[in-house]
This record gives sequence, C-alpha cells and structure tokens, in this order.
Amino acid sequence: MHPLVDEAMKKAAVAWLSVGAARPFAVWCLWLDGSLYLVSGPGEQPAPGLVAASTVDVTVRGDHGGQILTWPASVRPVEPGSQEWDRVAPQLAGKRLNASGTAEQTAARWAAGCVVSRLTPSGEPSALGATLPDDSGAAPPPPTPAARRPGNPFRLHRVRH
Repeated sequence: MHPLVDEAMKKAAVAWLSVGAARPFAVWCLWLDGSLYLVSGPGEQPAPGLVAASTVDVTVRGDHGGQILTWPASVRPVEPGSQEWDRVAPQLAGKRLNASGTAEQTAARWAAGCVVSRLTPSGEPSALGATLPDDSGAAPPPPTPAARRPGNPFRLHRVRH
C-alpha cells in the first residue's frame, strides 16, 4: 500500500467513490487496518452500484478542500456474524452520526437490511501529486425541474407588513 493512501485515509471522515463511469458520490467511512469500511442501504447512505462492483476508485480531499489522491480499491461485502463483522460493525456504528439507538442496535439493523462494504487498496494511486487534474473536478448539476426559480405566487391583493 502506498504510504500516502494510509496517511490520508487515517484523517478522512468522507471519501468520494467512482463506480464505473457513473457520477462520483460522497460517503462517510471508517479507515481500519488498511481498509475502508462503509455502510449503505435502506435508512443509510446511498451507494449506487457499489454492491455489484468489484472495483471502485476512491478520491480523498484534504483539509483545504482540494483533492489529495485517488486510489483503486477492490470491493467485497462484510458478512454479518463473521469475526470481521464483530470487529468492524460496532466501530462503524460508533461513527454513525444521529443514529437512533445504541451501536449494537445500529449494527443489528445493518445486519438485517444493509450492506457493510470493505474497500481494500488494489494498486498504486492513479492521481497523486503532479498527476492530479488541473481542473476543479466540479461536475455540472444533474438535471432537475427545480433548476429555474419559480414565478411568484398569484395574489389577489397586495399584502402589507
């Protein structure tokens, strides 16, 4: 593993995942023992395409908001009831903001209907230092009918304050 991957991920609470050619998305995560863990599913963060993916690209940003590096990762689910689950799920649940219930209750809910994924570095970083892109990396907003300001509501008479 590249030393910058380990160092950057120890400080990261959020990472951006790219699954294939789809739009990257942000996830909250836990870096533990050289792997990135995250939970997705009903009532948790969306991770479109992650469950079916075998590899993803992980992008990390620094304190200043700029991209530090992008690294490839292999993806696999963590099976509920396994030793890895018993070690990781309570720590991941402890990082879950605004969770209802205890860490144990949250982990039990995840076991019943969510997926905890393990992303392990699978190669050298693809963007690092001089190879980082020069552009901002900002994507255009997705199409939405709310892109334009709606007109003022109809008023029968003038309201004075």
